[in-house]
Amino acid sequence: MRSVTYTLILLWSCQAIAWAGSDPFGTDSVLPRTDGTVIIPCESQPLDHPLNLPEVVDLALCRNPQTRELWANSRVYAAQVGVSKAGYLPSADLNASGNRTWTDSAAGANQSDVGLTLSYLLYDFGSRAANLEAAQQLFAAANATRDSTVQTIFLAAVQDYYQVQATLAALDATLESERAARESFAAADARYIAGSATPADKLQAQTAYSQATLNRITADGNLKNAQGSLANMLGLDANRNVLLVTANSTAAPANLDGDIAALIEEARRRRPDLQAAAAQVKAAEAGADAARAAGRPTISLTASTRQNNNAGINSHNSLVGINLNVPIFSGYAPTYRIRAAEAQVETRAAQLERLRLQVSLDVWTAYQNLITATQSLRTTADLLGSAEQSERVALGRYKAGVGNMLDVLNAQVALAGARQQRVQSTFNWNISRAMLAQAMGNLDTDLIQTLSPREYESP
Repeated sequence: MRSVTYTLILLWSCQAIAWAGSDPFGTDSVLPRTDGTVIIPCESQPLDHPLNLPEVVDLALCRNPQTRELWANSRVYAAQVGVSKAGYLPSADLNASGNRTWTDSAAGANQSDVGLTLSYLLYDFGSRAANLEAAQQLFAAANATRDSTVQTIFLAAVQDYYQVQATLAALDATLESERAARESFAAADARYIAGSATPADKLQAQTAYSQATLNRITADGNLKNAQGSLANMLGLDANRNVLLVTANSTAAPANLDGDIAALIEEARRRRPDLQAAAAQVKAAEAGADAARAAGRPTISLTASTRQNNNAGINSHNSLVGINLNVPIFSGYAPTYRIRAAEAQVETRAAQLERLRLQVSLDVWTAYQNLITATQSLRTTADLLGSAEQSERVALGRYKAGVGNMLDVLNAQVALAGARQQRVQSTFNWNISRAMLAQAMGNLDTDLIQTLSPREYESP
């Protein structure tokens, strides 16, 4: 009886450790840790100063609820690995009962029974190994999916950052166009008062001024929407104002050189979503192996000890044995489980191939978009320079009395369009670089260091 008691104390101690939330298999060891505690990817940063691009990305990865969901999901699959590893350890069950009986002719008698059963699976034709392999591959897939989604959040933060910068630059451009239109209206009004301009000149200038004011109001609304979207990406309420470091205009980049085939192959090696799909295929293959092994015999070692007390009479018995379990017939359920698992392998393999093709298209499209954005960036620099000079000449001629208002308005419309095209091409170029990096699977802090703080330097 004493040996049974000691064994029970040991088992209860082990179970208490498990209940305390420990990680005996170390399944959380691959997750980031601080002071032994699993945390989200990074610490939250303060918002008491203007933010540059790296800080915006860090805040998005820290504060966005989706990142916390991703890390928690990884822990779910890590725990499933522990569940599969537990199949390699023995199991123990305690049975205890106590009762008192009465009869008409005799006083009551106490009865108690305490039993301990140990079981250890010796061999199962690979079922445990297959289940563990499936759990490990699903864990790897979850980690790769986490990395892929983190890159998606990373890109969204970059896009929102540049969207705010672009709408801010667009607002500045409309303010400048409004100022120029006001100056033209003042010149036309002065010439009208002096009798050297027709009422049509004044009305045309006033109409252009009103249109410029309307464009400025629209641009201001677009800026507010972009700021709300950025705040939301950072896990804040949309009405929370986020200050950004002011940027200047963008310099034209050097020529792009690259072997697109090499870029596609590199992307296939690095893309986390492709790695997740490959892990899903391996998990499905392991699942098929487990389904096949589930219908095969198992061999287990069993041991039990029991202490019984009946009306003061103690009895004790123990046994050790080998248990062979051979499934005979289960209504064809194992057959269809195997068929389903094999079909799942085919499904995952087709998904992997589809994603491999999608990676090539993503890289090709992003690369061509970057080439187009680069060429547009260079062209809009020339366009803006010539439009500014044309507007100055037309307005100067009109003020001197040798030009007409139509030339001035046309020049100002062309200049406003050139400014907007410059802003849009700047935005497209920065986003195209980030999208190519994401398509390659290497969107990281090294990239954003090349994007800032010289994002918008004048050519």
